[in-house]
Amino acid sequence: MAEASNKEITGAWVIHHGRKLVLDANGSAEFPAIDEAAKAATLLTKLGQSNQTTISKTEVQAIAVASGLNPRFELDGLLQVLEKKRLVERSSTEISVLGVTTRGSLAHAADLYNEAGPTSFEQASISLAEIASATPVRRSEVTEKIGDEHRLVKAEVGDFLDRAEEIGFVDKEGDGEDRLLFNGNLFRRDSVAKCEKVLTSLTEADQRAVAEVAEQLSRSGCLTVLHVENILSKALLEKLVAAGLYDLNQVTNEQGSHVYVTAPSAFHKFVDPMVDDCFDMAKSLVAALTYGMNSRASTQGRITMLPALLGKLVDGGEIGPATAIGQDYRVLEVNRVVKLRPDANYPNRFYMKLLKREIGQLALHVLTQGNAYAQSLVDLPGAPMSGYVGPEESRTSVRKKQTQMSKRTTRDVLEAVRGGRVLR
Repeated sequence: MAEASNKEITGAWVIHHGRKLVLDANGSAEFPAIDEAAKAATLLTKLGQSNQTTISKTEVQAIAVASGLNPRFELDGLLQVLEKKRLVERSSTEISVLGVTTRGSLAHAADLYNEAGPTSFEQASISLAEIASATPVRRSEVTEKIGDEHRLVKAEVGDFLDRAEEIGFVDKEGDGEDRLLFNGNLFRRDSVAKCEKVLTSLTEADQRAVAEVAEQLSRSGCLTVLHVENILSKALLEKLVAAGLYDLNQVTNEQGSHVYVTAPSAFHKFVDPMVDDCFDMAKSLVAALTYGMNSRASTQGRITMLPALLGKLVDGGEIGPATAIGQDYRVLEVNRVVKLRPDANYPNRFYMKLLKREIGQLALHVLTQGNAYAQSLVDLPGAPMSGYVGPEESRTSVRKKQTQMSKRTTRDVLEAVRGGRVLR
């Protein structure tokens, strides 16, 4: 596993913050460098593949729409930004895109962000995110540090922290200057030590329950949310998810949404926790392949020799034809992880080719070395995956639904991680 560079980590935070800005009415105007860099790098990631490629303008517009971009008002400007960096070349009918990896996109995101002339507040948002991912930090403690580092007076820091909390650059728990700031990457670094501290904030019964879940996750890698709720209780699971101790992964198909629980550190056994799957592409590929192994009918193309199949894709080969290919990989086709083409003789059967080699390599590691996601969809009802919601979006949704009592118990977890007092 290659260690992430400072540039890649900055790019990962740019993407993280860019996703949050999409949900805030004024955020893009207040943090324009982050907004532009995140959207441009995300577009580049969707357009690009392992080798240089050419895409029609019609397909580019469709990708922009699928990425939440306005094809009339945003697309042209973002393509100009990428063209200026010589990452794409445009003609009247098509766009040529240089070969790009996920890590490469993050490095470009950092470059685009720096070249856009970020404000002191934007630079402060990156610093704050990094601080809050290491350990929960009191607002009173971080105020002076942010002010000194970015030359902001106390009132400016206060306004900035208010907006950072509102937008979701960081989460808050508690009230006043004593409140804790943290984010969803808290348990992706030094997870064992932090989890041990969390246990001290729980009752003996809850400690036993958490230990039981940890033991089961270490064996099977993944558990359904209902199973974990039965062990922990819904309330305990909610507060631990809100703090980032567990990841929720939501897979959608025609029969509804199905949620499973993993440990944040599990997927990152093979990757750097901050950068290698920043866009959740490998997670969604693993989910689709796991469904194909466990739930597909043999008559429709059930996967029986995964290492050979995925190895062929990683080597640049094409697999198929199968009916399942046209149904199970729609999300991945939209994100240009794979390319599908119908069989000329049987239109309901499809071939598939991998466009992003490093995503396939990561998925192969995860699925063949006993990682969490290998068991993820065993209980998924018989319908193909049509959507995937990653851990950060799922965690944010849980936090929005928390009651005040639930939030207070989440604060106990955060206080324990930082080694502070636990409020009973």
